Amino acid sequence: MKRCLGETDAAPGIDSRLTHAGRCPAANQGFVNTPLYRGSTVLAPTVDDLLGYRQPFVYGRLGSPTTVALQETLRSLDNSAGVVLCPSGLAAISTALMSCLTAGDHLLMTDAAYRPARTLCEGVLRRSGVETTYFDPLLSGEALRRLIRQETRAIYLEVPGSQSMEVSDIAAIVAVAREFNLLVIMDNTWATPLFFDAIGHGADLVVQAGTKYICGHSDVMIGMVSASPRALAQLQKYYREIGMCVSPDDAWLTLRGLRTLGVRLRQHQENALRIATWLATRPEVQCVWYPALEGDPGHSLWARDFTGASSLFSVVLQPASNKAVSAFLEGLRYFGLGYSWGGFESLVLPFDCTAYRSASSRKPVGPCVRFYIGLEDVNDLTADLEAGFVRFNAAWDAR
Repeated sequence: MKRCLGETDAAPGIDSRLTHAGRCPAANQGFVNTPLYRGSTVLAPTVDDLLGYRQPFVYGRLGSPTTVALQETLRSLDNSAGVVLCPSGLAAISTALMSCLTAGDHLLMTDAAYRPARTLCEGVLRRSGVETTYFDPLLSGEALRRLIRQETRAIYLEVPGSQSMEVSDIAAIVAVAREFNLLVIMDNTWATPLFFDAIGHGADLVVQAGTKYICGHSDVMIGMVSASPRALAQLQKYYREIGMCVSPDDAWLTLRGLRTLGVRLRQHQENALRIATWLATRPEVQCVWYPALEGDPGHSLWARDFTGASSLFSVVLQPASNKAVSAFLEGLRYFGLGYSWGGFESLVLPFDCTAYRSASSRKPVGPCVRFYIGLEDVNDLTADLEAGFVRFNAAWDAR
């Protein structure tokens, strides 16, 4: 029977890790997938085993073969020291932050972070005695150095920036963090481990909303935090102390979706490049914020650090009324109006991030729209958008 993929294998490629990591058919009666283990109580054979926690699994909250299979797969993809699983992406963000910050500490956070992460800083962290300073994601390493205080403990990155898609100079920021012995926390949901090796680029805690690309089917809420060796012990300690755990059903569904991440993400990228390139030619569009496009201001940094681009990007439309934007979006057939992304279906979302940014230099003039490009036929998506622009222009001309 085929053996399990182990640490002694010669550095398998990422597609091989996606396919084989975390699986051991020999331990599961030959079945290819790790079974779904539901349960709270785990029986011990002896009193010594029970009281000494000598079994691999002792209680449902502390893990099962299903959750361990997912953790091992993610650890392999992230090249990390270990992974904890959380019930949502935001829960993963809060777990990462709370594991390394305490009363009196100071956090530096990119101004382009996922908005609920910012709300967390202004709510839970502030009440816990942690102060947050937001910095322009395009800030130089030297300028960032001037924001560091004696009580600063961590720097939080999200690259590209949420909605506004700025590309930070990760290498420069990590260098500053190392100089002051600060932890680097990074949200890597956009790129996933396939397109960006966050641990390899110096991150200590890597957050992902597995709800999105990792699961890939719009039917699971889950998050995960990968840790470098110096951050793992404190992460695991905090995680156990607060009683965090995930549903075994969600872990199993995530494992199933994860196996096809490579082929899905490459198709998403191909579709997105075609749509973004087409949108950049439209007279209704001022600019496209997508680092994979050569004309994007962050393209050179993206090309230096990333190995690919996901299918989430934003556009700034020509100045228009809310009525024109609604006419454009509400009649779309293949683009659903909805939050989240990362599934097989295309989505679209109007946004205005200026109200909750305080340090960003990117200030759009005109309505902004975020596109998530799914796995539909690109010709169908293009035709759908073209019809939308007809409605946009008609509504704008009728003003």
